[in-house]
Order: sequence, then structure tokens, then C-alpha cells
Amino acid sequence: MKQLFDSVSINCSKLVTKSYSTSFSLAVKMLAPSIRDAIYSIYGFVRFADEIVDSFHNYDKEKLLKKFEKDYYKAYKNDISLNPILHSFQATVKKYNIDDRLVQAFLKSMRQDLHKTKYNTIEEYNEYIYGSADV
Repeated sequence: MKQLFDSVSINCSKLVTKSYSTSFSLAVKMLAPSIRDAIYSIYGFVRFADEIVDSFHNYDKEKLLKKFEKDYYKAYKNDISLNPILHSFQATVKKYNIDDRLVQAFLKSMRQDLHKTKYNTIEEYNEYIYGSADV
């Protein structure tokens, strides 16, 4: 039954990708079939984090983002999450040995999006861009 849950989790990530970005989901179809599920998993994770930061204006976004991050690391540690997006992402991170520093850099940039609107140095700005776009 775990395989079924894994498959459902990937399908949720795929649905998130298709729902939020038609052009990106079409581009994914041009990639090798063997890596598509991983791309959907990564997109689902970054999309949900970005959604927390950019869209949930009537909620405590900082609290939601902290919970999302905490839940991800719990999923990573336990090899499972009942949140299908986090479940598929943690599996992809492990399968492809994605360095946690990349995940941390991304989440740091998402936290910066909550409050920071001005960067005092090019280094600060580049660090933000690295986490939000490069990784």
C-alpha cells in the first residue's frame, strides 16, 4: 500500500504543477520520463512555499511557513508525510541526494520574502536570488 501512497503523492505534485503553470507542465513533458516525477515533486514543494508567502494574506504567513518547513524536515527524518506534497518532495530529495543547503537557501529566501523589501548590498541581493531562483 505504501507504493500506492507514493504514487498518489506524486500525482498530487503533478496536479499542483499543471494547475499553477501550464507552460511549465508542458516543458516538463519534454524531459526524460525518468525524471519527470522528481521535477513535479520539486515544483510542488516550491510552489506551496511560494503560495504561503505570496497569497495567504489573511493568515499568519510566518507561522504557516515555519510549520511547512518543520513538517518537511519531519517528513525527511521519518521517510513519510501525510502531506502528499511534502512526502513526494522528501522522497525526491533522498533519491537524488539533493543537498540540504539548497533546501535551506530556498526556505531562507522565502522567509525574506515575508518581510524584506530592500537589500543594502549586492551580496544580500545575490543571496536572496540564489535561494529564490537559482536553487
